[in-house]
Amino acid sequence: MKKYLFLILVSIVFASVAGFWTIVSKGYDKQNEVILFLKKIIPTNISRKVRDTVFIIPSLKEKNRELKLQVAKYEQGLEGNLFFDEELSSKNKNYNFNLKQFFLPFKRLDLSLGWNAKKNSKRAHYLEIIEDKIIVISGNGETIYFNKKNIDKTKLNQTKISNNLESIFLNKKSEFLGIRDLYYEDNYIFISVIEKEVKGHTLNIYRAPKNFKQLNFEIFFKTQEYSSEYTLQTGGRIEKYKDNKILLSLGFFNDYDAAQNLNSKVGKIISINKDSKEIEVLSLGHRNPQGLFFHKEKNLIINSEHGPVGGDEVNLNFLDKKLNIIKNYGWPISSYGKPYPGTEDIYKKKNLLQKTHSENGFEEPIKYFSPSIGISEIFYVKEISNKELSNKLFVSSLRASSIYIIGFDQNMDKVEKIDRVYFENNRIRDLKFDNENELFFILFESTPALGVLKIS
Repeated sequence: MKKYLFLILVSIVFASVAGFWTIVSKGYDKQNEVILFLKKIIPTNISRKVRDTVFIIPSLKEKNRELKLQVAKYEQGLEGNLFFDEELSSKNKNYNFNLKQFFLPFKRLDLSLGWNAKKNSKRAHYLEIIEDKIIVISGNGETIYFNKKNIDKTKLNQTKISNNLESIFLNKKSEFLGIRDLYYEDNYIFISVIEKEVKGHTLNIYRAPKNFKQLNFEIFFKTQEYSSEYTLQTGGRIEKYKDNKILLSLGFFNDYDAAQNLNSKVGKIISINKDSKEIEVLSLGHRNPQGLFFHKEKNLIINSEHGPVGGDEVNLNFLDKKLNIIKNYGWPISSYGKPYPGTEDIYKKKNLLQKTHSENGFEEPIKYFSPSIGISEIFYVKEISNKELSNKLFVSSLRASSIYIIGFDQNMDKVEKIDRVYFENNRIRDLKFDNENELFFILFESTPALGVLKIS
């Protein structure tokens, strides 16, 4: 009897130690319910102290592994070497994929500085498919490309593209703070940029004629919206639209009144006429829209946006010109999230962050995530050869290192099915679907790497 009790005790201690290590290490699944519960009851300062003492050896081994990966990345230069090739299944075993990862020659995100550090703004990278090529831009404004067919080889053979971004900001005496999206349409490459001008921090769109030797950007659209302080809440996604227009998402710039003010572009999704630059507000009450997709056949705009602490949203906006209604998604009056520590008084004074949207006259999200997944780019896959994955919304995430696969009912009134593909310790910044080959290109920012996710 004593022997069995001893074995049970040893098992409990072993499981506790193993569980504690997953909590204090950086590689745990941040959506695991057991770990999330344990993190609530174990203070952060204690978990960090244990990590740096009791678990010092495994912690150093993990850091050593990461350093070796970074050394390999820098040593290979522009070769774009394949360093990961594995079969994956979704959490509910509904879907199977093959994932390859190739090095990108850019700086990795430094989470030791904090996810909202200004320095990390220049470590958010983006990609775009242009015919038979893939173009990638770093957060510093460096541009490279490679031929799409190279994903079937062990090297991408990347080529650098010169551009004039550095000279643009030097000449206009504006501080370049980072890229917020990369988009291609009608032989033009568009980028959204955060910069600090004389009037303050702002978001603008630049564009350049397609050229794989030299990209000469020029200003395309100035938002004329400014923040006195640096903020991550800028939005910045660019997406195709209709009638010679593109879509642009704008975050609320930490202005708690502007998102509900139709005289401001802040906290809105707008359309921009590519010739006249005339804008139209298509929706308001957005916090920080990170993903954007236009479904032409359904005349539908889908967006994803960050909540505060919890409350990441997926929103559907069926456009109906007959009603001529600009839909309001509630921020900052309604949200399923909570305030960040230190900002509680702001919300309390203004009676903000009421949990229900519809009871306050706002649109409810079709799906929200609490705890936050760090929601990112989205893509709606229409009819493809794999019927099980046809007509599904793919939602990528930073914090959760995952792609969520969401199936709706026929009228897209409710979520009927949701599954998840987890990529350990890999934050997803950007996501593009290649219709020709029926696969996803993923921008993993932790290495960083170019991911190729092929349906098995």
